[in-house]
Amino acid sequence: MAFIKGMDLSTLEEVEARGGRFSDRNGPGDPMAILRRHGMDLVRLRLWNDPYSPQGEPYGAGTCDLNTVMALARRARTAGCQWMLDFHYSDFWADPGKQITPKAWQGMDIKALEEQVYSFTGDALRRLREEGLAPDMVAVGNEVTNGLLWPVGRMPAMGNIARLLSAGLRACREVCPEAETVIHLDNGPDSDRYRAWFEGYFAAGGMDFDIIGMSYYPFWNGPMEGLARSMAATAARFGKDVLVAETSMGFTLEDYGDYERLAPDQRKGMAATAALAERTAYPMTPAGQRDFLRDLAAAIRAVPGGRGRGFIWWEPAWIPVPGSQWATPAALAYTGERGPGGNEWANQALFDYSGRALPALEEMETM
Repeated sequence: MAFIKGMDLSTLEEVEARGGRFSDRNGPGDPMAILRRHGMDLVRLRLWNDPYSPQGEPYGAGTCDLNTVMALARRARTAGCQWMLDFHYSDFWADPGKQITPKAWQGMDIKALEEQVYSFTGDALRRLREEGLAPDMVAVGNEVTNGLLWPVGRMPAMGNIARLLSAGLRACREVCPEAETVIHLDNGPDSDRYRAWFEGYFAAGGMDFDIIGMSYYPFWNGPMEGLARSMAATAARFGKDVLVAETSMGFTLEDYGDYERLAPDQRKGMAATAALAERTAYPMTPAGQRDFLRDLAAAIRAVPGGRGRGFIWWEPAWIPVPGSQWATPAALAYTGERGPGGNEWANQALFDYSGRALPALEEMETM
């Protein structure tokens, strides 16, 4: 089975529309084609239910509705890549710190939410299949460590969580039976959490699936040795392949704000990032990023039994351009969070702030 070298490119069309341009040693080009040339074989795309305010204002960060997903999936196919659909089951970002129920589903009980997940999943997959874009992988929920569709599906309500995820899995099996299915948690090195979570999920009657997805960010999650141990233990305990479904590492501590033309009150600066960088074994330099990717691939390949499927780099093409940001004012109103909403991920990309390919991409060619 091929080792996955995936890229989450969910913001790409937004970045390009706002002036982002990309190049490598062969000169300027389509970023999909550049990444494919450097070894990318899978594209991951997130889907939000309704990433617009009631007045129709986009939420930003790619505004990942189904039309956007289809356009990017078509480009992935044209580039010769497989692709993975990542259902967030929210109108905007879903992660361990927030799993906001879509506007149209708020106030529903578990039975109604279960029906909504089933129908939304099935409808999206049917539309994709009709367009000749059936995904090769499907993740039901995004980093669902603390559940999804809060408050009904929030931990410790594992019974409800299992019902909701199973509804998505059931729809996927019915519409796209050939697609591999994924349940994805954060903090990959926390093997105790993975053991307890999946034991609880199956004990609650959760439907079977194919792959356990893990997030691994060294500046948040600690040394790679912990990830290696967790991948081995989790794969062995549950008899499943593991996929590092999100990862990244910085290449610079240079402030990105000038590239986005941010006003002073819109910037958070790099002080917090610099503090996190001190916790990693790799310097935030192009060479440090390259070495991290090389070592990560080796650790995944070393999972016993060939159970390590590969990695997906999170947003390698989200370079800083004016207007492409984490959250628009309309999105902040939806989440209840405070700004600013600039692109704080720019130093984690695999292109520099001007869109030039970094050494990590050349390393990926050799994997």
